[in-house]
Amino acid sequence: MSEEVRREYSNGEITVVWLPAKCIHITYCWKELPEVFDPKKRPWVNVNGASTERIIKQVERCPSGALTYYYNNDKKETMEDVKKPTVSVEMAPDGPLMVSGSLLVKRKDGSTESKSGTTAFCRCGKTKNAPYCDGSHVTNNFKG
Repeated sequence: MSEEVRREYSNGEITVVWLPAKCIHITYCWKELPEVFDPKKRPWVNVNGASTERIIKQVERCPSGALTYYYNNDKKETMEDVKKPTVSVEMAPDGPLMVSGSLLVKRKDGSTESKSGTTAFCRCGKTKNAPYCDGSHVTNNFKG
């Protein structure tokens, strides 16, 4: 079994972690913060391109968990440690339903799963990871 690719980029205050196998290509990162995320450059993450606070806000919008962060202090606080007081819902154009906040997802079999940050829920109906988006909307040319 091969080990999952993991890249880390640090500015001294935080470390951004990228897991490319988890990416569902919503493109929020590089469209909304191109000073930090530029897929045409190597390395594609420049953690010195914006303030730590701005990078954290952008990473928290990653719907798949391909981008996360942790603080480089003794406590090693992570995204999961930071609880959001509210939930917001956004429909990505031709993509998933983006739900941000601390969530409890209840499946029809009764099982539950806690989520925090941003979670992408499938709208196209083609995902193989229901109820979550797996990027199938891209290959199926979903419009909605």
